Amino acid sequence: MGDLAKDINSKFENNRVKAMLNIIYTANWITSCQNEFFKDFGISPQQYNILRILKGANEALNVQTIKDRMLERSPNATRLMDKLCAKNYIERFPYENDRRVVNISITKNGLNLLQSIPKDFNRNLLKNLNEQEAEALSNLLDKMR
Repeated sequence: MGDLAKDINSKFENNRVKAMLNIIYTANWITSCQNEFFKDFGISPQQYNILRILKGANEALNVQTIKDRMLERSPNATRLMDKLCAKNYIERFPYENDRRVVNISITKNGLNLLQSIPKDFNRNLLKNLNEQEAEALSNLLDKMR
């Protein structure tokens, strides 16, 4: 198991400081693991999130709705969608009542890509936690926010 004090060779003023730094350190570790995992699929974790949102919606969504539903708020969501569009994983089309609004839908290629990605890809990130510990962690993070 990890030990933040050893990992970053530091001491902490108090447990709140240690907890905050541990959250940041762990978030970066998770991001790094996910970036490495998704390289094999040619997408980023944020692009995966966009595809997941579109698949779950079962309908075309406008860009703002997708941005609102993203786990990681991204100011470059449009650029992420540009890349997905170039790979034929999503398609854009104007909203019939307002041409300034663009709707996005997932393509067959996008659905096929999602099917090829194991659903439990994050499982190893939580392998050191049992079900009760995972629930407690989730509850504490909710409480923090």
